[in-house]
Formats: sequence, structure tokens, C-alpha cells
Amino acid sequence: MFDFNSKETFIVAELSANHRHDISAAQRLVEQAAKAGADAIKVQTYTPDTITINCDNKHFLINDTLWEGRILYDLYKEAYMPWEWQPRLKKLAESLGLIFFSTPFDVTAVDFLEEMDIPLYKIASFEIVDTGLLEKVASTGKPVIMSTGMAKLEEIAEAIHVLRSNGSGDIALLKCVSAYPAPFEEMNLRTIPNMSETFGLPCGLSDHTLGISVPVAAVALGARIIEKHFTLSRADGGPDCAFSLEPDEFAMMVKAVREAEAALGTISYSLTESEKASRVFRRSLFVVKDIKAGETFTNENVRSIRPALGLHPRYLKVVIGRAAVTDIEQGTPLSWDLIG
Repeated sequence: MFDFNSKETFIVAELSANHRHDISAAQRLVEQAAKAGADAIKVQTYTPDTITINCDNKHFLINDTLWEGRILYDLYKEAYMPWEWQPRLKKLAESLGLIFFSTPFDVTAVDFLEEMDIPLYKIASFEIVDTGLLEKVASTGKPVIMSTGMAKLEEIAEAIHVLRSNGSGDIALLKCVSAYPAPFEEMNLRTIPNMSETFGLPCGLSDHTLGISVPVAAVALGARIIEKHFTLSRADGGPDCAFSLEPDEFAMMVKAVREAEAALGTISYSLTESEKASRVFRRSLFVVKDIKAGETFTNENVRSIRPALGLHPRYLKVVIGRAAVTDIEQGTPLSWDLIG
């Protein structure tokens, strides 16, 4: 189970429509996601009839997106995952050490997913305003990850209230830009720490940008969850392929996220273990020319150089003008017992 307070970012491979209505392709997606280092597989549970109606008038025509010119029903008919696959995919995912969960799009989907005993739910950005669905999901008492694309601050607050007042488990929020693909300049990732502070909840990123840089930046800003669409090959085509990562790219993202986590560490001004061996190569005061006993220390025969075996460089002005108490060879670290 995902722990919302875990120190490790929860990395989710979103299968979405990339199964192309081929169960063997869906199974390979699960297997490749595990190999790439994902923590979880997420699917979507709907049919074209549970999400819209079969109507081709102007109200159901898609404009200004990747799917421009298509009818909603036809798009969802192509994209939906057959429900009978999902228990099989859950079993496969869990056998590979992955968490399997889903985004339901109506109350019948929640009932179906409850029969499967999924461990948590995802609320899609478009459904954040569907109060009835939120109430149904919350009534399961399970944790909820909710995307916030397109939502105003007050809409997010209202959705959280509906979930909490209906018995929801833990809640996490995802910053999301509901554009496909999403432009980098519209991501506004600085919202992530602000959202977490505003609502007192862990936050993450549902990412539709191209590449892996945005998820890594989000983790640096405090994202605890990364959700990214996953495909076997963009060349396969399909509704979501254009903004999905292939297995080798997903593995690169996981590696980069884990490295970013390690690099973030804690607030520290102390010497690290790996720095201790390098400390000797700091500067210190050395005699750089042979000096006779009684001879004066000058800027010509004493310098601040590496390594750090002599007096601290802060003492250079104190040393200059004083006399050597004995003969000193070039290359000798300066110490107080050599200074008169």
C-alpha cells in the first residue's frame, strides 16, 4: 500500500488507452512497467456508455485538442479498457510487486472495483466536480489520489470536503495541466508546495508533458507522487501514445527521480563522509622558500597554498613580520612552534 507519508516518491505508470484493445499488449505494459521501476499500475474503469452518450451533434464534437474533430463516444469506445481484463491485470501486477489501482468514472465502476478489492482510488481532473462520484469513492473508506487540472482553488476545497465528509481515507492531490501534451511553460510547478501548504495534504504531479524533466523538477519541489502515461511504443499509435513514455524512457525517469530524492537529503551544513578525504586539500600556510633562523616571514617566503597541513590562512597577517626560530626548508607547513 502506498504510504502518503513515505520518503520515496510514489511512481505510477498510467496505462490509459495504450493497451490498444489487446490483452497481451496490456500484460506486456504491466511487465515492462515493473521492469522500468514503477511502484504502481493505474488503469481507467469506464465504458463509452458510462462516460457519455452515443450522440454526434455539435455538443459532443472535440475541439482544440489532440483529438480534434472526433466524437466523444467514438474516442472512448477506442480508448476504454474492457472491465473483464482488470482482475487479470491486477493479479499480474501484484505478482510483480506493483500496486494496481484505477480511476472510476461512475458509481458502477466503483462497485466493480470494490469487488476487485483495489487498495486506493484515483479521481481524474475532469471528475473533480462530480459530487456523486466523489461521495461513492469516499464511502469505500480507501485512500484517494485526486488530480486538480482545470480546478479553481474553491473547487479543490469543495472536492476535499466532499471526500472527507463521506468517510474517505487519506487524500493526496496531484498538480495537473489537462492538456495533451501539456506545454512546459504552463506547468507552474511552484504550485505544488503551495497546494500542499494550503490544504495540508501531500501533493504530486500528473504529468502530460513530453520527456522526463518536469517530473524530476516536481520532485525537487516536493512532489510525493508522479503519474506518467506509459506505452510500449509511440509508433504503435493510439489516443494517448503521443504524450506517453516508452519503457526505456520511463526507466530513465525513475532513475532520475530516485537520484533527485537522494540529492535532496536534509538541511545540513556539516561535513559529509565523502568530503572528509577532500578536506586536506584546502589551503593553509606553508613556507615556500628556505628560511634561516632569525629571518623575517614575508609574503615571498610564506603563502596560503594547498594542502591544509599548516596554519589557517586567517593567520597570514599575524605571521608576516615575525621571525623564524629555526631554519625552515621550503615546503614545510607553518606551525606556531616555528614562529618567534
